[in-house]
Amino acid sequence: MLPKNRPPTSPGEILLEEFLKPLGMTQLELSAKMKVPVQRVNTLINGRRAVTPETAILLSRVLKDLRRVLDESTDELRPLACAATDGRG
Repeated sequence: MLPKNRPPTSPGEILLEEFLKPLGMTQLELSAKMKVPVQRVNTLINGRRAVTPETAILLSRVLKDLRRVLDESTDELRPLACAATDGRG
């Protein structure tokens, strides 16, 4: 049974634990592939930045897994992300 009184897992922690570590990818490598400053990836992973629509699209392009990246996003972001990936989301 999951505890009910813990804070929710941040998207950055999911990104780190379920994508970067298994892929053996560093924050620097991810930021280079996304073509964004490393600080943007670092603040996301450390929970000081939210996943914006632009960040979700860049992550989905790099990680090729749109559904998991957008899992925590609202329904209004999905059409934007699907359009950016030619409707394959």
